[in-house]
Amino acid sequence: MTELLYVILGLVAGIFGGMFGIGGGTILIPALVYLFGLTQHQAQGTTLAVMVPPIGLLAALRYYYSGNVKLGMAGFICLGFFLGGLIGANFVQGFPEPLLKRLFGIFLLVISLKMILAR
Repeated sequence: MTELLYVILGLVAGIFGGMFGIGGGTILIPALVYLFGLTQHQAQGTTLAVMVPPIGLLAALRYYYSGNVKLGMAGFICLGFFLGGLIGANFVQGFPEPLLKRLFGIFLLVISLKMILAR
Protein backbone atom coordinates (compact mmCIF):
# COMPACT_ATOMS: atom_id res chain seq x y z
CA MET A 1 0.00 0.00 0.00
CA THR A 2 2.81 2.41 0.88
CA GLU A 3 4.48 1.79 -2.48
CA LEU A 4 1.22 2.73 -4.22
CA LEU A 5 1.19 6.05 -2.33
CA TYR A 6 4.74 6.71 -3.53
CA VAL A 7 3.71 6.03 -7.14
CA ILE A 8 0.72 8.35 -6.71
CA LEU A 9 3.01 11.07 -5.34
CA GLY A 10 5.29 10.63 -8.34
CA LEU A 11 2.29 10.76 -10.65
CA VAL A 12 1.02 14.01 -9.09
CA ALA A 13 4.51 15.54 -9.18
CA GLY A 14 4.89 14.48 -12.80
CA ILE A 15 1.52 15.92 -13.78
CA PHE A 16 2.29 19.28 -12.17
CA GLY A 17 5.82 19.17 -13.59
CA GLY A 18 4.42 18.51 -17.04
CA MET A 19 1.75 21.20 -16.67
CA PHE A 20 3.88 23.97 -15.21
CA GLY A 21 7.43 23.03 -16.18
CA ILE A 22 8.49 23.07 -12.54
CA GLY A 23 11.09 20.92 -10.91
CA GLY A 24 9.86 17.91 -9.03
CA GLY A 25 11.36 19.28 -5.85
CA THR A 26 8.70 21.97 -5.67
CA ILE A 27 6.15 19.23 -5.11
CA LEU A 28 8.15 16.28 -3.85
CA ILE A 29 10.08 17.93 -1.02
CA PRO A 30 7.06 19.44 0.76
CA ALA A 31 5.03 16.24 0.23
CA LEU A 32 7.80 14.01 1.58
CA VAL A 33 8.21 16.23 4.64
CA TYR A 34 4.54 16.94 5.44
CA LEU A 35 2.82 13.78 4.19
CA PHE A 36 5.46 11.09 4.66
CA GLY A 37 7.34 12.44 7.67
CA LEU A 38 10.83 12.59 6.17
CA THR A 39 13.35 15.09 7.48
CA GLN A 40 14.20 17.99 5.19
CA HIS A 41 17.55 16.36 4.40
CA GLN A 42 15.91 13.01 3.61
CA ALA A 43 13.29 14.70 1.42
CA GLN A 44 15.94 16.59 -0.53
CA GLY A 45 18.16 13.53 -0.89
CA THR A 46 15.27 11.29 -1.94
CA THR A 47 14.05 13.90 -4.45
CA LEU A 48 17.53 14.13 -5.94
CA ALA A 49 17.56 10.33 -6.28
CA VAL A 50 14.27 10.54 -8.19
CA MET A 51 15.84 13.01 -10.62
CA VAL A 52 19.29 11.35 -10.77
CA PRO A 53 19.56 10.44 -14.43
CA PRO A 54 19.30 13.95 -15.84
CA ILE A 55 20.18 16.22 -12.95
CA GLY A 56 21.61 15.35 -9.59
CA LEU A 57 23.82 12.26 -9.62
CA LEU A 58 26.69 13.76 -7.64
CA ALA A 59 24.44 15.61 -5.21
CA ALA A 60 22.28 12.52 -4.69
CA LEU A 61 25.39 10.43 -4.00
CA ARG A 62 26.47 12.90 -1.33
CA TYR A 63 23.05 12.63 0.35
CA TYR A 64 23.12 8.83 -0.06
CA TYR A 65 26.51 8.50 1.63
CA SER A 66 25.15 10.56 4.54
CA GLY A 67 22.21 8.15 4.91
CA ASN A 68 19.64 10.64 3.62
CA VAL A 69 18.23 8.85 0.57
CA LYS A 70 15.33 6.41 0.66
CA LEU A 71 16.13 4.42 -2.50
CA GLY A 72 13.02 2.21 -2.49
CA MET A 73 10.76 5.19 -2.06
CA ALA A 74 12.62 7.12 -4.79
CA GLY A 75 12.17 4.26 -7.27
CA PHE A 76 8.40 4.12 -6.84
CA ILE A 77 8.05 7.92 -6.99
CA CYS A 78 10.15 7.91 -10.16
CA LEU A 79 7.73 5.48 -11.80
CA GLY A 80 4.76 7.73 -11.09
CA PHE A 81 6.71 10.88 -12.01
CA PHE A 82 7.63 9.43 -15.41
CA LEU A 83 3.98 8.75 -16.31
CA GLY A 84 2.65 11.87 -14.60
CA GLY A 85 4.95 14.15 -16.59
CA LEU A 86 3.44 12.92 -19.83
CA ILE A 87 -0.11 13.24 -18.49
CA GLY A 88 0.46 16.78 -17.20
CA ALA A 89 2.18 17.95 -20.37
CA ASN A 90 -0.67 16.62 -22.53
CA PHE A 91 -3.38 18.01 -20.23
CA VAL A 92 -2.11 21.58 -20.10
CA GLN A 93 -1.58 22.17 -23.83
CA GLY A 94 -5.08 23.59 -24.27
CA PHE A 95 -4.85 26.06 -21.36
CA PRO A 96 -4.71 29.75 -22.30
CA GLU A 97 -1.46 31.39 -21.20
CA PRO A 98 -3.07 33.82 -18.68
CA LEU A 99 -4.83 30.92 -16.92
CA LEU A 100 -1.65 28.87 -16.80
CA LYS A 101 0.28 31.80 -15.30
CA ARG A 102 -2.38 32.31 -12.63
CA LEU A 103 -2.53 28.62 -11.74
CA PHE A 104 1.25 28.45 -11.48
CA GLY A 105 1.33 31.54 -9.25
CA ILE A 106 -1.40 30.15 -6.99
CA PHE A 107 0.44 26.85 -6.71
CA LEU A 108 3.70 28.56 -5.71
CA LEU A 109 1.88 30.81 -3.24
CA VAL A 110 0.16 27.89 -1.51
CA ILE A 111 3.43 25.96 -1.22
CA SER A 112 5.35 28.98 0.05
CA LEU A 113 2.72 29.84 2.67
CA LYS A 114 2.67 26.23 3.89
CA MET A 115 6.44 26.18 4.25
CA ILE A 116 6.61 29.60 5.92
CA LEU A 117 3.73 29.11 8.36
CA ALA A 118 4.08 25.40 9.20
CA ARG A 119 5.82 24.45 12.42
